[in-house]
Amino acid sequence: MLSDKETHMKGEGLVERKNDHLSIVLDTHRAPAPTLSGLADYRFMHCALPQLNLDDIDLRAQFLGKWLNAPFLISSMTGGAARARLINQHLAQAAQALGIALAVGSQRVALQTDNDHGLTRELRRFAPDIPLLGNIGAGQLREAQGIDWARRAVEMIDADALIVHLNPLQEAVQSGGDRDWRNVRQAVGVLVRALEVPVVIKEVGAGISPQVARALIEEGVAAIDVAGAGGTSWAAVEAERAASETQKRIAMAFAGWGIPTAQAIQAVRRELPDAPLIASGGIRDGVEAAKAIRLGADLVGQAAAVLASATQSSEAVIEHFEILIAQLRIACFCTGSADLSALRQATLLDENGAAVKGVHG
Repeated sequence: MLSDKETHMKGEGLVERKNDHLSIVLDTHRAPAPTLSGLADYRFMHCALPQLNLDDIDLRAQFLGKWLNAPFLISSMTGGAARARLINQHLAQAAQALGIALAVGSQRVALQTDNDHGLTRELRRFAPDIPLLGNIGAGQLREAQGIDWARRAVEMIDADALIVHLNPLQEAVQSGGDRDWRNVRQAVGVLVRALEVPVVIKEVGAGISPQVARALIEEGVAAIDVAGAGGTSWAAVEAERAASETQKRIAMAFAGWGIPTAQAIQAVRRELPDAPLIASGGIRDGVEAAKAIRLGADLVGQAAAVLASATQSSEAVIEHFEILIAQLRIACFCTGSADLSALRQATLLDENGAAVKGVHG
Protein backbone atom coordinates (compact mmCIF):
# COMPACT_ATOMS: atom_id res chain seq x y z
CA MET A 1 0.00 0.00 0.00
CA LEU A 2 1.30 3.42 -0.97
CA SER A 3 1.69 6.18 1.60
CA ASP A 4 -0.28 9.41 1.13
CA LYS A 5 2.89 11.12 -0.10
CA GLU A 6 3.67 8.33 -2.57
CA THR A 7 0.10 8.35 -3.83
CA HIS A 8 0.22 12.12 -4.30
CA MET A 9 3.54 11.94 -6.19
CA LYS A 10 2.15 9.20 -8.41
CA GLY A 11 -0.89 11.37 -9.08
CA GLU A 12 1.28 14.30 -10.11
CA GLY A 13 3.02 12.02 -12.60
CA LEU A 14 -0.39 11.14 -14.02
CA VAL A 15 -1.07 14.81 -14.73
CA GLU A 16 1.90 14.93 -17.10
CA ARG A 17 0.71 11.73 -18.77
CA LYS A 18 -2.80 13.11 -19.28
CA ASN A 19 -1.39 16.32 -20.75
CA ASP A 20 0.65 14.23 -23.17
CA HIS A 21 -2.47 12.31 -24.18
CA LEU A 22 -4.41 15.51 -24.92
CA SER A 23 -1.55 17.03 -26.88
CA ILE A 24 -1.07 13.94 -29.04
CA VAL A 25 -4.74 13.38 -29.82
CA LEU A 26 -5.29 17.06 -30.68
CA ASP A 27 -2.16 17.35 -32.86
CA THR A 28 -3.01 16.21 -36.38
CA HIS A 29 0.68 15.59 -37.08
CA ARG A 30 1.19 13.40 -34.01
CA ALA A 31 -2.19 11.70 -33.66
CA PRO A 32 -2.01 8.08 -34.84
CA ALA A 33 -4.06 7.04 -37.85
CA PRO A 34 -7.27 5.34 -36.69
CA THR A 35 -7.78 1.63 -37.19
CA LEU A 36 -10.83 0.30 -39.05
CA SER A 37 -14.09 0.01 -37.12
CA GLY A 38 -15.64 -2.36 -39.66
CA LEU A 39 -18.74 -0.16 -40.02
CA ALA A 40 -17.75 0.85 -43.55
CA ASP A 41 -18.35 -2.76 -44.62
CA TYR A 42 -22.10 -2.29 -44.17
CA ARG A 43 -24.70 -0.24 -46.02
CA PHE A 44 -28.42 0.26 -45.65
CA MET A 45 -30.94 -0.72 -48.27
CA HIS A 46 -32.28 2.62 -49.49
CA CYS A 47 -36.02 3.23 -49.22
CA ALA A 48 -37.20 5.51 -52.03
CA LEU A 49 -40.71 5.73 -50.57
CA PRO A 50 -40.34 6.33 -46.85
CA GLN A 51 -43.93 7.46 -46.16
CA LEU A 52 -42.63 9.60 -43.31
CA ASN A 53 -42.25 13.23 -42.34
CA LEU A 54 -38.54 13.73 -41.70
CA ASP A 55 -39.20 16.19 -38.88
CA ASP A 56 -41.46 13.70 -37.06
CA ILE A 57 -38.85 10.96 -36.72
CA ASP A 58 -38.41 10.09 -33.05
CA LEU A 59 -34.76 9.70 -31.98
CA ARG A 60 -35.41 9.56 -28.25
CA ALA A 61 -33.71 6.88 -26.18
CA GLN A 62 -33.75 5.95 -22.51
CA PHE A 63 -30.57 5.52 -20.47
CA LEU A 64 -30.13 5.16 -16.70
CA GLY A 65 -33.78 5.96 -16.20
CA LYS A 66 -33.62 9.26 -18.08
CA TRP A 67 -34.84 10.13 -21.55
CA LEU A 68 -32.36 11.45 -24.10
CA ASN A 69 -33.35 13.51 -27.12
CA ALA A 70 -31.01 11.40 -29.25
CA PRO A 71 -29.07 8.16 -28.57
CA PHE A 72 -25.69 9.78 -28.05
CA LEU A 73 -23.16 9.70 -25.24
CA ILE A 74 -20.23 12.09 -25.08
CA SER A 75 -17.69 9.44 -24.20
CA SER A 76 -14.93 9.67 -21.63
CA MET A 77 -11.97 11.85 -22.57
CA THR A 78 -8.74 12.33 -20.71
CA GLY A 79 -9.55 14.06 -17.46
CA GLY A 80 -6.32 14.92 -15.69
CA ALA A 81 -4.90 17.94 -17.46
CA ALA A 82 -5.51 21.48 -16.24
CA ARG A 83 -7.08 22.47 -19.57
CA ALA A 84 -9.64 19.69 -19.01
CA ARG A 85 -11.55 22.08 -16.72
CA LEU A 86 -12.80 24.16 -19.63
CA ILE A 87 -13.27 21.10 -21.83
CA ASN A 88 -15.51 19.50 -19.20
CA GLN A 89 -17.52 22.71 -18.82
CA HIS A 90 -18.11 22.94 -22.58
CA LEU A 91 -19.12 19.27 -22.75
CA ALA A 92 -21.53 19.55 -19.83
CA GLN A 93 -23.20 22.67 -21.20
CA ALA A 94 -23.53 21.10 -24.64
CA ALA A 95 -24.89 17.81 -23.30
CA GLN A 96 -27.54 19.67 -21.31
CA ALA A 97 -28.55 21.79 -24.31
CA LEU A 98 -28.76 18.75 -26.58
CA GLY A 99 -30.34 16.38 -24.09
CA ILE A 100 -27.69 13.68 -24.45
CA ALA A 101 -25.54 11.78 -21.93
CA LEU A 102 -22.06 12.73 -20.73
CA ALA A 103 -19.27 10.57 -19.32
CA VAL A 104 -16.29 12.36 -17.83
CA GLY A 105 -12.71 11.27 -18.30
CA SER A 106 -10.71 9.36 -15.72
CA GLN A 107 -11.02 10.91 -12.25
CA ARG A 108 -7.85 9.21 -11.03
CA VAL A 109 -5.81 12.41 -10.99
CA ALA A 110 -8.55 14.31 -9.18
CA LEU A 111 -8.72 11.55 -6.59
CA GLN A 112 -4.96 11.29 -6.04
CA THR A 113 -3.96 14.97 -6.11
CA ASP A 114 -5.30 18.28 -4.88
CA ASN A 115 -6.36 19.27 -8.41
CA ASP A 116 -9.92 18.43 -9.41
CA HIS A 117 -9.53 19.97 -12.91
CA GLY A 118 -13.20 20.87 -13.08
CA LEU A 119 -14.48 17.45 -12.01
CA THR A 120 -16.76 18.83 -9.28
CA ARG A 121 -20.47 19.28 -8.64
CA GLU A 122 -20.23 22.35 -10.82
CA LEU A 123 -20.61 19.96 -13.77
CA ARG A 124 -23.98 18.89 -12.41
CA ARG A 125 -25.02 22.53 -12.21
CA PHE A 126 -24.12 22.90 -15.88
CA ALA A 127 -25.99 19.69 -16.71
CA PRO A 128 -28.78 19.13 -14.17
CA ASP A 129 -31.07 16.94 -16.26
CA ILE A 130 -28.90 14.54 -18.25
CA PRO A 131 -27.27 11.22 -17.33
CA LEU A 132 -23.82 12.10 -15.97
CA LEU A 133 -21.27 9.31 -15.53
CA GLY A 134 -18.13 9.28 -13.40
CA ASN A 135 -15.01 7.33 -14.39
CA ILE A 136 -12.32 5.29 -12.69
CA GLY A 137 -9.82 2.74 -13.96
CA ALA A 138 -10.24 -0.96 -13.24
CA GLY A 139 -6.69 -1.09 -11.92
CA GLN A 140 -7.57 1.30 -9.10
CA LEU A 141 -10.25 -1.05 -7.79
CA ARG A 142 -7.59 -3.51 -6.61
CA GLU A 143 -5.98 -0.92 -4.37
CA ALA A 144 -6.93 -0.58 -0.71
CA GLN A 145 -8.66 2.76 -1.36
CA GLY A 146 -10.49 1.44 -4.45
CA ILE A 147 -14.05 1.46 -3.13
CA ASP A 148 -13.51 4.78 -1.37
CA TRP A 149 -12.13 6.30 -4.58
CA ALA A 150 -15.12 4.98 -6.53
CA ARG A 151 -17.58 6.50 -4.07
CA ARG A 152 -15.73 9.81 -4.13
CA ALA A 153 -15.70 9.77 -7.94
CA VAL A 154 -19.49 9.54 -7.90
CA GLU A 155 -19.95 12.11 -5.15
CA MET A 156 -17.61 14.74 -6.57
CA ILE A 157 -19.75 15.20 -9.68
CA ASP A 158 -23.10 13.89 -8.36
CA ALA A 159 -22.97 11.16 -10.99
CA ASP A 160 -25.87 8.92 -12.05
CA ALA A 161 -23.49 6.01 -12.65
CA LEU A 162 -19.81 5.13 -12.58
CA ILE A 163 -17.83 3.92 -15.57
CA VAL A 164 -15.02 1.52 -14.84
CA HIS A 165 -12.67 1.53 -17.81
CA LEU A 166 -10.67 -1.49 -18.88
CA ASN A 167 -7.37 -0.62 -20.56
CA PRO A 168 -4.99 -3.56 -20.07
CA LEU A 169 -3.22 -3.02 -23.41
CA GLN A 170 -2.58 0.67 -22.73
CA GLU A 171 -1.30 -0.09 -19.25
CA ALA A 172 0.95 -2.88 -20.59
CA VAL A 173 2.72 -0.69 -23.16
CA GLN A 174 3.12 2.50 -21.13
CA SER A 175 5.91 3.23 -18.72
CA GLY A 176 4.67 2.81 -15.15
CA GLY A 177 1.38 1.26 -16.21
CA ASP A 178 -0.67 -1.11 -14.06
CA ARG A 179 0.73 -4.57 -14.77
CA ASP A 180 -1.17 -6.70 -12.26
CA TRP A 181 -4.73 -7.40 -13.41
CA ARG A 182 -5.40 -10.41 -11.23
CA ASN A 183 -8.82 -10.44 -9.52
CA VAL A 184 -10.09 -7.37 -11.39
CA ARG A 185 -13.33 -9.17 -12.24
CA GLN A 186 -13.89 -9.92 -8.57
CA ALA A 187 -13.09 -6.31 -7.67
CA VAL A 188 -15.76 -5.15 -10.13
CA GLY A 189 -18.28 -7.43 -8.44
CA VAL A 190 -17.37 -6.04 -5.02
CA LEU A 191 -17.79 -2.50 -6.36
CA VAL A 192 -21.20 -3.28 -7.87
CA ARG A 193 -22.43 -4.53 -4.52
CA ALA A 194 -20.92 -1.62 -2.58
CA LEU A 195 -21.86 1.31 -4.81
CA GLU A 196 -25.21 3.07 -4.62
CA VAL A 197 -25.31 3.83 -8.37
CA PRO A 198 -25.06 1.56 -11.44
CA VAL A 199 -21.66 0.50 -12.74
CA VAL A 200 -20.93 0.69 -16.48
CA ILE A 201 -17.93 -1.04 -18.02
CA LYS A 202 -16.08 0.24 -21.07
CA GLU A 203 -12.90 -0.55 -22.93
CA VAL A 204 -10.79 2.27 -24.31
CA GLY A 205 -10.42 1.18 -27.94
CA ALA A 206 -9.58 -2.52 -28.09
CA GLY A 207 -13.12 -3.86 -27.69
CA ILE A 208 -14.93 -6.19 -25.32
CA SER A 209 -15.49 -9.83 -26.26
CA PRO A 210 -18.82 -11.58 -25.63
CA GLN A 211 -17.20 -13.82 -23.01
CA VAL A 212 -15.87 -10.85 -21.03
CA ALA A 213 -19.17 -9.00 -21.42
CA ARG A 214 -21.12 -11.95 -20.00
CA ALA A 215 -18.71 -12.29 -17.07
CA LEU A 216 -19.20 -8.61 -16.25
CA ILE A 217 -22.98 -8.77 -16.50
CA GLU A 218 -22.88 -11.80 -14.19
CA GLU A 219 -21.02 -9.58 -11.69
CA GLY A 220 -23.95 -7.16 -11.80
CA VAL A 221 -22.68 -4.53 -14.22
CA ALA A 222 -25.55 -2.39 -15.56
CA ALA A 223 -24.29 -1.67 -19.09
CA ILE A 224 -21.41 -2.43 -21.45
CA ASP A 225 -19.59 0.00 -23.76
CA VAL A 226 -17.72 -2.16 -26.27
CA ALA A 227 -15.36 0.72 -27.25
CA GLY A 228 -13.94 -1.30 -30.11
CA ALA A 229 -10.99 -0.84 -32.41
CA GLY A 230 -11.65 1.84 -34.98
CA GLY A 231 -10.93 5.08 -33.19
CA THR A 232 -7.93 6.23 -31.19
CA SER A 233 -5.30 3.54 -30.72
CA TRP A 234 -3.95 4.11 -27.23
CA ALA A 235 -1.09 1.74 -27.97
CA ALA A 236 -0.07 4.10 -30.78
CA VAL A 237 -0.53 7.12 -28.51
CA GLU A 238 1.74 5.52 -25.92
CA ALA A 239 4.26 4.76 -28.67
CA GLU A 240 4.26 8.45 -29.58
CA ARG A 241 5.10 9.44 -26.02
CA ALA A 242 7.53 6.57 -25.40
CA ALA A 243 10.83 7.53 -23.74
CA SER A 244 12.91 5.05 -25.73
CA GLU A 245 12.98 3.44 -29.15
CA THR A 246 12.60 0.03 -27.54
CA GLN A 247 9.45 1.06 -25.71
CA LYS A 248 8.09 2.65 -28.88
CA ARG A 249 8.66 -0.51 -30.92
CA ILE A 250 6.91 -2.64 -28.32
CA ALA A 251 3.87 -0.36 -28.30
CA MET A 252 3.60 0.11 -32.07
CA ALA A 253 3.27 -3.63 -32.65
CA PHE A 254 -0.17 -3.28 -31.04
CA ALA A 255 -1.33 -0.17 -32.93
CA GLY A 256 -3.90 -2.20 -34.86
CA TRP A 257 -4.81 -4.53 -31.99
CA GLY A 258 -8.40 -5.08 -30.93
CA ILE A 259 -11.89 -6.19 -31.86
CA PRO A 260 -13.35 -3.92 -34.56
CA THR A 261 -16.33 -1.97 -33.27
CA ALA A 262 -18.84 -3.50 -35.71
CA GLN A 263 -17.77 -7.02 -34.76
CA ALA A 264 -17.81 -6.27 -31.03
CA ILE A 265 -21.34 -4.82 -31.14
CA GLN A 266 -22.78 -7.86 -32.89
CA ALA A 267 -20.93 -10.44 -30.83
CA VAL A 268 -21.87 -8.89 -27.48
CA ARG A 269 -25.49 -8.35 -28.54
CA ARG A 270 -25.84 -11.99 -29.62
CA GLU A 271 -24.40 -13.10 -26.27
CA LEU A 272 -26.49 -10.65 -24.25
CA PRO A 273 -29.77 -9.94 -26.06
CA ASP A 274 -31.18 -7.72 -23.32
CA ALA A 275 -28.18 -5.96 -21.80
CA PRO A 276 -27.86 -2.18 -22.28
CA LEU A 277 -25.13 -1.79 -24.90
CA ILE A 278 -23.15 1.29 -25.87
CA ALA A 279 -21.18 1.41 -29.12
CA SER A 280 -18.05 3.54 -29.39
CA GLY A 281 -14.75 3.27 -31.19
CA GLY A 282 -14.28 5.22 -34.40
CA ILE A 283 -17.92 6.07 -35.13
CA ARG A 284 -17.41 8.99 -37.48
CA ASP A 285 -20.87 10.30 -38.33
CA GLY A 286 -24.60 9.81 -37.96
CA VAL A 287 -24.76 7.20 -40.70
CA GLU A 288 -22.25 5.03 -38.84
CA ALA A 289 -24.22 5.68 -35.66
CA ALA A 290 -27.29 4.33 -37.44
CA LYS A 291 -25.34 1.24 -38.48
CA ALA A 292 -24.16 0.70 -34.90
CA ILE A 293 -27.75 0.91 -33.63
CA ARG A 294 -28.94 -1.50 -36.32
CA LEU A 295 -26.18 -3.94 -35.35
CA GLY A 296 -27.31 -3.96 -31.74
CA ALA A 297 -26.32 -0.81 -29.85
CA ASP A 298 -28.72 1.14 -27.65
CA LEU A 299 -26.50 4.21 -27.46
CA VAL A 300 -23.58 5.55 -29.47
CA GLY A 301 -20.53 7.24 -27.96
CA GLN A 302 -17.97 9.66 -29.39
CA ALA A 303 -14.85 11.04 -27.75
CA ALA A 304 -11.81 11.98 -29.86
CA ALA A 305 -14.00 13.18 -32.74
CA VAL A 306 -15.49 15.92 -30.56
CA LEU A 307 -12.38 16.80 -28.55
CA ALA A 308 -11.24 19.64 -30.81
CA SER A 309 -14.70 21.22 -30.60
CA ALA A 310 -14.65 20.86 -26.83
CA THR A 311 -11.49 22.95 -26.58
CA GLN A 312 -13.29 25.82 -28.35
CA SER A 313 -16.75 26.30 -26.86
CA SER A 314 -19.98 24.62 -25.89
CA GLU A 315 -21.48 26.01 -29.10
CA ALA A 316 -18.88 24.13 -31.14
CA VAL A 317 -19.75 20.90 -29.35
CA ILE A 318 -23.45 21.52 -29.92
CA GLU A 319 -22.85 22.11 -33.63
CA HIS A 320 -20.80 18.91 -33.86
CA PHE A 321 -23.58 16.77 -32.39
CA GLU A 322 -26.37 18.59 -34.23
CA ILE A 323 -24.69 17.41 -37.44
CA LEU A 324 -24.59 13.83 -36.17
CA ILE A 325 -28.22 14.00 -35.07
CA ALA A 326 -29.30 15.37 -38.47
CA GLN A 327 -27.38 12.59 -40.22
CA LEU A 328 -28.96 9.95 -38.01
CA ARG A 329 -32.41 11.38 -38.65
CA ILE A 330 -31.87 11.25 -42.44
CA ALA A 331 -30.59 7.67 -42.17
CA CYS A 332 -33.84 6.77 -40.41
CA PHE A 333 -35.84 8.65 -43.05
CA CYS A 334 -34.11 6.90 -45.96
CA THR A 335 -34.65 3.47 -44.44
CA GLY A 336 -38.33 4.13 -43.73
CA SER A 337 -37.73 4.08 -39.96
CA ALA A 338 -40.03 6.27 -37.87
CA ASP A 339 -38.00 5.70 -34.71
CA LEU A 340 -35.03 3.79 -33.34
CA SER A 341 -37.04 0.61 -32.86
CA ALA A 342 -37.89 0.63 -36.56
CA LEU A 343 -34.26 1.40 -37.44
CA ARG A 344 -33.24 -1.81 -35.66
CA GLN A 345 -35.38 -3.71 -38.18
CA ALA A 346 -34.13 -1.86 -41.28
CA THR A 347 -32.41 -3.85 -44.01
CA LEU A 348 -28.64 -3.66 -43.64
CA LEU A 349 -26.35 -5.32 -46.17
CA ASP A 350 -22.85 -6.64 -45.51
CA GLU A 351 -19.89 -6.29 -47.88
CA ASN A 352 -21.16 -9.28 -49.91
CA GLY A 353 -24.62 -7.79 -50.34
CA ALA A 354 -26.25 -10.22 -47.91
CA ALA A 355 -28.83 -8.96 -45.47
CA VAL A 356 -27.65 -8.87 -41.87
CA LYS A 357 -29.86 -10.81 -39.47
CA GLY A 358 -31.51 -8.91 -36.67
CA VAL A 359 -29.52 -9.23 -33.47
CA HIS A 360 -31.24 -6.84 -31.06
CA GLY A 361 -33.30 -8.32 -28.25
